[in-house]
Amino acid sequence: MSLRIGTAGWAIPRIHRERFPEEGSGLERYAARLTCAEVNTTFYRPHRPATFERWRDATPEGFRFAVKVPRAITHERRLADCGDLLAMFLQMAAPLGDKLGPLLVQLPPSLPLEAATAGAFLADLRRRHAGPVALEPRHVSWFTDEAENLLADHGVARVAADPAKVPEAARPGGADTLRYWRLHGSPDMYRTPYGPERLDALAEAVRASPVETWVVFDNTTSGAAAGDALDLAARLG
Repeated sequence: MSLRIGTAGWAIPRIHRERFPEEGSGLERYAARLTCAEVNTTFYRPHRPATFERWRDATPEGFRFAVKVPRAITHERRLADCGDLLAMFLQMAAPLGDKLGPLLVQLPPSLPLEAATAGAFLADLRRRHAGPVALEPRHVSWFTDEAENLLADHGVARVAADPAKVPEAARPGGADTLRYWRLHGSPDMYRTPYGPERLDALAEAVRASPVETWVVFDNTTSGAAAGDALDLAARLG
């Protein structure tokens, strides 16, 4: 099993500064202690190839970036007729080379499962990209056997998210080639730290994973994400 633990972005908050090296850029210091990072800024705007090249060159061998699919695809076109946008997105992220990890597809809470539209989108994505893909649905219609089969058929993992819309949302699903946890903080989203008991339970679940596994903490507003990621990594050796 390949295990990666990191945060959304790579900010090093003041409360955890001493747990990272003193020298280097923020990304270099972060990557000396954690093995992955989630790039969420691509959801909002395109980036220049030179930006991805700089990130690639600043990180050690074995480090990986998950890159979030733009909201123009997920929220504006709502997965329909996105071929042109997918092509631009994949070309943009290509300079990461072998440091490109999963593509992250986060759907809006208002987007229900429409099997024909979703199936066409996933099929088009898979024609263009063979690497790992993690999808985070947030409408209850996605937590069904139909949705699970659709994702599995296209080799797409379903994110395990906290807080979970329904109990099934707290567990990884979809394709069995990748497990991806996104932990936003609960009950106060983006703020609440996970604490020893919940990190112990998470470590137990991660140890049981037989496939590539990502754990990304998104409770960054309070600065808790970096500490939670380091504490989980310590539990897992």
